[in-house]
Amino acid sequence: MRFSKNNDVLGTTNRGNPAESSLCTLCRADCQGKCETFMSSLVGRKLLYPRSFGIVTAGANNTTHVGASYNSLRIQGYAYGSHGLTSGLSRDPDDCLFTNVSLETEFGKEIKTKARVPLMTGALGSTFVAAKYWDSFAIGASLVGIPVVIGENVVGVDRESEMSNGRITKAPELDRRIDSYLRYNDGYGAIIIQMNVEDTRNGVAEYIADKYGNKCILELKWGQGAKDIGGEIQVTSLDYAKFLKDRGYLVDPDPYKESVQEAFKAGSIQSFARHSRLGATDMGSVDGVRESFMQSVDYLRSLGFKRISLKTGAYGMEELAMAIKFASEAKLDLLTIDGSGGGTGMSPWNMMQSWGVPSVHLHAKAHEYAAELAAQGEDVVDLSFAGGFALEDSIFKGLALGAPYTKMICMGRSLMIPGFLGANIEGALYPERKEKVYGNWDELPKSVSSLGTSEEQIFANYYQVQHKVGKEEMKNIPLGAIALWTLTDKLGCGLQQLMAGARKFRLDAVDRDDLFSGNEETARVTGIPHMIQARDESAHRILKS
Repeated sequence: MRFSKNNDVLGTTNRGNPAESSLCTLCRADCQGKCETFMSSLVGRKLLYPRSFGIVTAGANNTTHVGASYNSLRIQGYAYGSHGLTSGLSRDPDDCLFTNVSLETEFGKEIKTKARVPLMTGALGSTFVAAKYWDSFAIGASLVGIPVVIGENVVGVDRESEMSNGRITKAPELDRRIDSYLRYNDGYGAIIIQMNVEDTRNGVAEYIADKYGNKCILELKWGQGAKDIGGEIQVTSLDYAKFLKDRGYLVDPDPYKESVQEAFKAGSIQSFARHSRLGATDMGSVDGVRESFMQSVDYLRSLGFKRISLKTGAYGMEELAMAIKFASEAKLDLLTIDGSGGGTGMSPWNMMQSWGVPSVHLHAKAHEYAAELAAQGEDVVDLSFAGGFALEDSIFKGLALGAPYTKMICMGRSLMIPGFLGANIEGALYPERKEKVYGNWDELPKSVSSLGTSEEQIFANYYQVQHKVGKEEMKNIPLGAIALWTLTDKLGCGLQQLMAGARKFRLDAVDRDDLFSGNEETARVTGIPHMIQARDESAHRILKS
C-alpha cells in the first residue's frame, strides 16, 4: 500500500482506511474531508505540490514496493527528446512546455467520440446516490467534455416510469439524466447508457432509439469489478419493494411473504435488497456466447444505433479474451475492462474483497490479448481501463500499460466525490437549496471555510466555468459541477506534467516504455521490465561507445 491515512506533505487526511486508489474504502456523501480528492475538488492544481512553500522541504516516502499493483509501477522520465508534438509546435524548449501537452483523445470505429481529457465516469445507475447528485456529475462531465455513463436499471426502478405490454413508454428519470448532460454538450464527451437483462426485457433500447437516436451510445453489460452478480440497491419501503418485485426484479427478502411483512411491521426487517439477474445463463459454451452477443449487437444496430460499447468485469482469462475478441469482431466502439478494486454503490462486502482479478493483473493481460489479436491482423477494439483509479499518476500508468489500445480511464468513486462536496457546500451557503441539492451540512466545516465563505472564493476554477457558460448561466450550474471541473483540471494538469517528463506531448505517443516495475513480481505480471533492467542494454552500449 502506498497510502497512509495522513499525508503531511499535502496536508490531507483520510477519514477511513485508504484503498489502493487513495480513496477511503467507504466514501460518505456527508464527509467533511479532507482526502486528496476532496481537497483537489476545491483548490485544484494547487494540490499537486507540497504545502507551505517557502518554509518547508519535502521528500518522497514511496520507495519500497511490495506485491504487484499499479502502485508498484513507476513512471519513466527522460533527459532528452520530445515526441508527439502537435501541429505548430517545434522541438524548441519554448514550445516543449507541459502546458502544451495535448490531453485530447478519441475512441470509436465509424464515428469517433472525442474527449478533452482521457477520462470517463463509471456507471452511475439505480443507486440513490447517483440519482441525488446526477446533475453535478452530468453537468460537470459535459462542461469538461468527458463521457458519462448511465448505469443499469434506471428505468426499472423509476416509480414514475410507465410500461405497456411489458415495454417502457415513459421514463422521466432516464430522460432527466440524458437531457441534463446534453444541455451543455459541445461535441466533446458522450452519454453512454448501460443495458442489463432487465433493461433489455423492458425495451429500454427501443425507447432510447425512438426518442434520442444516435445522441447516445448503448452499452451492453457483462459485469463489473465490484461483484460477480447483478446490481443491487436497498429500499426501506414495503410498497416500493413490492413495486420492484412486480417489475420483475428479485427482491430479498420477498416482500409478499406474510412472515416478512410481519417482521417488517415489527421492525426486525427494515430494508429489502433488489437484485438484477445474471446474464448469459442459457449459454453453455463460448460459441453460444459469441452467437448470442453478435445477435444482440446486430439487433441494436437494426434499431439505428451507430455507437455501441461493452462493459466487462474482473472475470478470468477466458472471459477477458472473449470480451476483447467478440468486441473487436463486432466492431464495437469501446470496451471497458473493470478490475477488482473497483467501486460500488452496494455490493456484498466480502465478495468485493475476495472475487475476481485485481486491476493491474487484468489490464496487463488485456494488453497481451489485444496485442495478439493485432498481430493476427485484426482491428482491436478501443479499450477503457477501470478499477481503482483516482490520481493523475494512476491515470498515466493505466494509459501506458494498455498502450496503444487504451484510450480512456474510467473513474467511478473519485469523480463522484466533487458532486457530494459541491452539494454540501451549496446547501450550507444557501439553506433554501439544501433539500433540493441533497446537502448534508448546516454550515461549512473548517476544511472548507478556511478557503473562503463564498463559492467564488472556495472553488479555484469558479471563474473558468463562468467564462465558459457566461455569468448569467452560472445560476443554473450546480456547485458539484464546478467541483468536478476543478478536480478534473488538477488531474489533467498533473497528467500533463507526467507526460512532459516522459517527453510525450500527445496521448497517442505514450507507450509501455514509459513505465518500469518497482519489483520483480510486478515485472513478471505486467511484462514491464524492472527499473534496473529497463534500457539496461542501451546503458551498456553507451559505456562501450
